[in-house]
Amino acid sequence: MASAIKISYHKRLFFLLLAFSWTLILCFIGFQYLREKQYKSDFLNAQLQMYNRHLIEVVEDGLSYEEYIATHEKPFNNLRISIIALSGAVVYDNMIPLDSLDNHSLRPEVAAALKDGFGYHIGRQSASDGREYFYSATKGKQAIIRTAIPYSSTLRESLKADWDFLGIMIFISSVVSVLAYFATRRLGKTIERLNRFADKAKNGEAFGENEPFPNDELGSISNHIVQLYAQWQQTIKDRDVAYEATLREEQEKMRIKRQLTNNINHELKTPVASMQVCLETLLSGITLSEEKRLELIERCYTNNERLRRLLADVSLITRMEDGNAIIDKENVVLNDILAEIAEEMEIMPENERMTLHTDFNETVIVNGNLSLIGSIFRNLTENAMSYSEGNNIYISLLSNDERECRIRFEDDGVGVEEKQLPRLFERFYRVDKGRSRKKGGTGLGLAIVKHAVQFHGGTISVSNRPNGGLRFDFTLTKRSN
Repeated sequence: MASAIKISYHKRLFFLLLAFSWTLILCFIGFQYLREKQYKSDFLNAQLQMYNRHLIEVVEDGLSYEEYIATHEKPFNNLRISIIALSGAVVYDNMIPLDSLDNHSLRPEVAAALKDGFGYHIGRQSASDGREYFYSATKGKQAIIRTAIPYSSTLRESLKADWDFLGIMIFISSVVSVLAYFATRRLGKTIERLNRFADKAKNGEAFGENEPFPNDELGSISNHIVQLYAQWQQTIKDRDVAYEATLREEQEKMRIKRQLTNNINHELKTPVASMQVCLETLLSGITLSEEKRLELIERCYTNNERLRRLLADVSLITRMEDGNAIIDKENVVLNDILAEIAEEMEIMPENERMTLHTDFNETVIVNGNLSLIGSIFRNLTENAMSYSEGNNIYISLLSNDERECRIRFEDDGVGVEEKQLPRLFERFYRVDKGRSRKKGGTGLGLAIVKHAVQFHGGTISVSNRPNGGLRFDFTLTKRSN
């Protein structure tokens, strides 16, 4: 079974509008045609009625109507004049013998004159001579004057409506039809685009057509609808992206926690095992020299200190990852922190400390957590002293404004391989694992530095100095989040 032919909305609208407009125009043309024809008939009747009234005056004055008819000019050639008694009997006719005329009281124009005082009839065939006439009758006090004009082709044409008017109306109607076609075509295209948009919206598809809607009220409304749909689609897309990002973030947090747990377990094994061996030896009852016993106790202390620092670092990272709400903020003077670090380095053994050079030409105040900001500088300092193999540390203020400060931390050590730089901030990552354990590091120092900087709305990067050593550039936001 063949599917039905689908007519576009534009064509349906055009044909409907065309049918309506042409029906209206044809009704108007018909009305105007009849109105014009009626006007011409009334005008002709008025001329005859005027002549009839002159004859009535002649009859009522007792003058010879025959002489008046014979001597006075008639309004039309071949004018038939009849004088009819109020009874309907014809008493005079200028063209038809009286003996051939019957009672005229039932003639339409005569009956109208008897009732209303005047009347006319168009194109009625005379029963006397068989010709068609235009009749006009007027009632007087004594008789009815009836005049008639032969209903010839000339008269018939004169009573017709003006065909020029009809031609103009048909031309105007054709122009209106053409304009209606383009108007409905414009409207139809807008409706069709809206229909395509509705189908795509129903299926959740993107509406990516570049063709704009017409610059009119409907086009403006259509553009608003499409824009609202696009915004809604973008909102849904952004929501999905945010959800996926949140999901990935949660998954990453779980992965990091698992990794952190595994790393902590791994880092605990060595000091715990060492402490256990030492304690078991001390408790075994084996006779030990005082020197050996002190060595075992010292080893237990060192491993215990290592465990303490590890737990403290893990606790600090956990606090930062749990959110800002549990960490208090205050105005922190960076110059004071640097002064404390310098004092701490002065009391260290000469073979373990490095020379600290600071270049802070002004007081820098940051709204943040004193402990975390201190951990940034202390962990960078400890990292330099433990692993750089250098002699000097340089801390300088690169920039300072109302929004943030930019700081550079450098050492003059050996640096690290370029491929290792991206991993320096990873938890428990060590360039030299054996050497790091000997130094007592937990592998969390630089990870704490990164988290502390990010907690204060800043960024941090690491690179090798051209002349050797590491360079850390970081920023700290000076206002509270």
